[in-house]
Amino acid sequence: MDRLLQAAKLFSPSDVSESVEEWHRAAFAEVASRLSDPDFPCVFSRNAFRKEILRFVFVEDAEEGGFDHLAGALAEYVALSRAWDGRLDTAYPLVVLFSPAAVTGDSVAEYQAFGWQVLQELHRRDPAPWPADVGREPDSASWSMCFDGMPLFCNMSSPAHEVRKSRNLGACFALVINPRERFDIFAGETPSGRKVRANIRDRIHRYDGVPHSPQLGSYGVGALEWLQYGLAEENAERTGTCPFSFSNRVSNNAPNHVSNP
Repeated sequence: MDRLLQAAKLFSPSDVSESVEEWHRAAFAEVASRLSDPDFPCVFSRNAFRKEILRFVFVEDAEEGGFDHLAGALAEYVALSRAWDGRLDTAYPLVVLFSPAAVTGDSVAEYQAFGWQVLQELHRRDPAPWPADVGREPDSASWSMCFDGMPLFCNMSSPAHEVRKSRNLGACFALVINPRERFDIFAGETPSGRKVRANIRDRIHRYDGVPHSPQLGSYGVGALEWLQYGLAEENAERTGTCPFSFSNRVSNNAPNHVSNP
């Protein structure tokens, strides 16, 4: 087995309670307090939390070893996700929590800059070619972050979010990662999918106390994914370019695909 996967560990909720690291338990408790709130907007995350099918990764630092650990854990998560049976009750997100030693910030922008650094480091360690049907440039409507051949949606949540409380999971910076296809199935461009999105966005308005971000949209129909990964506090038009840069190079640090054990 590859050394990255030997070092990686996906935690279940019960695993976290047995962790020797105090910050693991404290960070999990804060996430749990959000997701156990019946008013929390994301019904998918709440469902996964209630059924105890969330998976967690804890990243100790922002050094090479920390990024290697995360890349190995993400490869493990992608392998598990390939075996998904298509049911909502088994669609579990991955919550990546970074220790205070890895990142602290004074603003949403600083935390999001770190988030893009993390995604770039994962891309540098990507063990498989980018899927042919996914755009290479973030300003493409078909762009999505990919790893080990799987398109992903990555939600950046940070303690700096005071207005958008739905993007604040506690004192630690977090990435909430889901396979892109799960959103397409349950909240895609179908009558039922549009209804689900409308419900979640209405819940966001009530929970945050402000309308949902104008950048939230639907994949492949004009809304850019990268703008939705990290949301600004204010509802305003956003300018600028995405920090992510595509590379054709495939990492040699991990296997092309990870088989299920």
